[in-house]
Amino acid sequence: MKIVKAQIKFNGECIDLEAGKSVFRDDLFADFIIQKEEEGSQRIQLTLHPKTPILLEGISIEFSQNYTSKDRVFCNGFQSWTESREYETQESIEGLRKLASPLMEAYGDYGFYPYPNQAGILHSWTYSYVKQSKDQYAFIGSLAEFTGYTLIVHDCNNNTLTVSKDCEGLNLDHSYPALDLLISSGSEKEVFDRYFETMDIQKPKVDTATGWTSWYYHYTKISEAIILDNLAAFEDQQIPIDFFQIDDGYQTAVGDWMSIKSNFPNGMASIATKIKTANYKPGIWLAPFICEKKSAIFKNHPDWILRDADGKMVKAGYNPGWSGFFYALDFYKKEVQDYLRSVFLTVLNKWGYEMVKLDFLYAVAIIPRPHKTRGQVMSEAMTFLREIIGQKLILGCGVPLGSAFGKVDYCRIGADVHTSWEHGLLKWLKNRERVSTALAVTNTVGRHHLNGRAFINDPDVFILRKDKNKLSPEQQQSLMLLNCLLGDLLFISDNIKSYSPEQHSEYEAMFLWKDKKVQKVEERNHLVEIHFTLEGKALKAIFNFDKKEKTIAAQKGKFSLAPYESIILSV
Repeated sequence: MKIVKAQIKFNGECIDLEAGKSVFRDDLFADFIIQKEEEGSQRIQLTLHPKTPILLEGISIEFSQNYTSKDRVFCNGFQSWTESREYETQESIEGLRKLASPLMEAYGDYGFYPYPNQAGILHSWTYSYVKQSKDQYAFIGSLAEFTGYTLIVHDCNNNTLTVSKDCEGLNLDHSYPALDLLISSGSEKEVFDRYFETMDIQKPKVDTATGWTSWYYHYTKISEAIILDNLAAFEDQQIPIDFFQIDDGYQTAVGDWMSIKSNFPNGMASIATKIKTANYKPGIWLAPFICEKKSAIFKNHPDWILRDADGKMVKAGYNPGWSGFFYALDFYKKEVQDYLRSVFLTVLNKWGYEMVKLDFLYAVAIIPRPHKTRGQVMSEAMTFLREIIGQKLILGCGVPLGSAFGKVDYCRIGADVHTSWEHGLLKWLKNRERVSTALAVTNTVGRHHLNGRAFINDPDVFILRKDKNKLSPEQQQSLMLLNCLLGDLLFISDNIKSYSPEQHSEYEAMFLWKDKKVQKVEERNHLVEIHFTLEGKALKAIFNFDKKEKTIAAQKGKFSLAPYESIILSV
């Protein structure tokens, strides 16, 4: 990649920068540094030093990049649930249909990235790469997401790659590390190891873990009796999981985390104690930065709700399972931070939960502030959560991943699975954050490179049960195998008392996968191939995630894989 041009837009002006040369003006000093790192990489830093307050309108660097029809371009979606995968150079990324915008726009980047819906124009957040051969990557990644989200746009038609900062409308009166980029080439392992080493992000301190969560069987219809019934099933059969997690549904309303439903008569501390007695770690779900309309917070503390420039409450999304629209809290209100401190003090220290699943985190940064970008708000909110939670474990979800690097122990890297393979309506609406098993699988493959580097990947649950489920046996088996190979937080939601002996055997085989070592992942035309070792054996898993049967070439001839079928072969 070679710099073609660089620009700063502020106070109605546009200033062109020359590669590696600083700019001195009466109102601004722009420090533009290009330095070679180790062989195969360089670092580009653009720092602004305003001498008087300025209104920033945009910062961008354009590179030349020669794309070929054989290249694959990885695009990292805006947050945990957003579609993230390798694209062919003439594909397009389409934005949400207008009729869905009022309900779903807040989940993604639709409100501040103008989707061109054009073949050959692809966009990514925080980092991206062009895969030029089976193991040759041209990588670019941001090292400074704490100052704002970094957008990478590939124009494969015109052979340009443009990096910009989401900073429009930022009032700036202090030094600002605008862009800090690592450009690197090499194998997948080389470029991603180099990226996280340069960011000085330590490898996760936690290991592969297993568990049960209440969500994907009971959803919000949970009670103390249901939780303890499932707990007894695991304890009686001595299933060696790590976590037993209570998901959404225990609280009287989203936002009122200390107000517990009457069908939990003994309270949440009692359940945590019983989970520990069964030798599991208790986990619990919260969405710290939102509240729904029926909550006491919304009714009693309207001043806690985030408001836009017109004074309107900021909607963070729509959930028919709650009370419709839900709203973002104003993180910078002292009262909001004090409330969250008291919530986590209670949940972690008084109730005794050891892991918190923190969901809908993107909501805290839906709008920028006059003196802070969206990305800066997100970064500061994640730092705040890490500080107040301390050494207890965090499972992040619904979060822009760059803001979560090194700040959570586990992180969801894909969409919620569905009891069908695809959610047809949400796909038609072009919701890139939709509930969808197909989309969850796509992201498990697409973001596998983050596992063990940024955090431990949570690919979401797999499902083995027969009831309340429309997945075919092939889809169930492939989902489980893929999660076991490319994820290291492995959860189910099934009531295992309903399992047949065959299902029990299939489930317990999961624990044998904890020591696998993945060497290579390849995907093309809905076929995924994963090379790995297990117990000293070199193996290869092949998945057919297409609706059609696929013919596979092998050393001893050819064989067929049915739709959604998977197979493991010796190498």
